[in-house]
Amino acid sequence: MVEYPESTGRLKEIYNEIIEKRGKLAEVHKIQSLHPESIVNHMDLYLEIMFSRSELSRAEREMMAVIVSVANGCDYCRLHHSEALNHYWKSDDKITMLIKDFNHAGLSQREILLCGFARKLTEKPEIYNDPNSLIDLKNLPLSDSAILDATLVVAYFNFVNRIVLALGVESSAEEVQGYRF
Repeated sequence: MVEYPESTGRLKEIYNEIIEKRGKLAEVHKIQSLHPESIVNHMDLYLEIMFSRSELSRAEREMMAVIVSVANGCDYCRLHHSEALNHYWKSDDKITMLIKDFNHAGLSQREILLCGFARKLTEKPEIYNDPNSLIDLKNLPLSDSAILDATLVVAYFNFVNRIVLALGVESSAEEVQGYRF
């Protein structure tokens, strides 16, 4: 991993762009420093999935990110995205309950169904081979576009959780603070 002070050339440019846009450089970006363009592509995908126009709110997407990260045992992403979610919820207690048992966290029916979808797709993706498996989401009603957005959030965080876990990316309380949401 190339730390910021040792970065040069294209990697330094990428690091500087991330710092300018996000407020700071995350460990998940630095872990990809041996392949700098993967950082750019990763950020493009992240921004598209998490920040683009959607029927799903930013808070709903962050909430699903937390659920996926909890299911995968990825403390790094759980910490980062709990912090991001709390930017919207402003309730440490609600975040704690979400992590412990989202069914008893005071969520709306829509939020509970999105959390259930995130957990099930993470833990047992094969259940979605059944054509009727999305009926709960369609009955909310969520459009096909919103269901795609939810699926992309879940798939993206499964992808990132595996990078973080496989490569031993660690986080601290101070590292998760100071990002621009």
